[in-house]
Amino acid sequence: MVRTYPVPATRGIEVSCTAALTSDNEWVRLFPVPYRFLDYDKRFSKYQWIDVDVQKAANDRRPESYRINPDSIEIIETVGTDKGTWHNRSAIVGRVTACCLCCLQAEQQANDAPTLGVFRPTNIRDLVIEPEANPEWTPEELGKLSQQPLWGNAPASKLEKLGHRFSYRFTCPHGTCPEGGHKLTCTDWEYGALYRRCRKEYGDGWENKFRERAETELKEKWDTHFYVGTVHQHPDSWIIVGVYRPPRQASVSQLPML
Repeated sequence: MVRTYPVPATRGIEVSCTAALTSDNEWVRLFPVPYRFLDYDKRFSKYQWIDVDVQKAANDRRPESYRINPDSIEIIETVGTDKGTWHNRSAIVGRVTACCLCCLQAEQQANDAPTLGVFRPTNIRDLVIEPEANPEWTPEELGKLSQQPLWGNAPASKLEKLGHRFSYRFTCPHGTCPEGGHKLTCTDWEYGALYRRCRKEYGDGWENKFRERAETELKEKWDTHFYVGTVHQHPDSWIIVGVYRPPRQASVSQLPML
């Protein structure tokens, strides 16, 4: 369902986090995933069913967190949107859609779970773009990225630091949000790819094109849902780990639950 933008890692050189659903509609967090080092036949895409050997993460208390055996990945089936038909994909998302972020937070604080979820924000106020204090990798991070892989294929290019932080401000439906609503950072891999593409094609004018796609269309064209998860080191902090954006006519709320 989700793949986050990679980060430098002591083990794995660069790794990303995947949020997924089992066939029993249970959330799982697969980390670390050395995606760009995987063999091409194991590079699963979002909304694909896969078989993979997993083991409960020993150093992560979050109940959904598992480590994977990359060599065991087998891609089974793609849940596509052929001819604009989003029904199969939206039906899967609809099975686990929560009421709102406030509800997820309250349940997590009471039960230490869930630490992953998806919901439809009531009102997306805006997209906030903030430059990072340090737009370049630190020497320590560069050292991690310069390691030689023990297995797999090295990427053609070194991981690029985006240099910007993308966040959304939004509200939930029941008036339980903090004053001013919520502001959550978005770490979706697709946002990193969109930023790089806009900067390459439009240079200094990248932000207007980025906002057109990630803010204007998000609010006006798509039936936007946010995938969210908690931060390992800060269990009460939530971030947006992915965005689900079917066309409005393919709204999850308009589809029967399976």
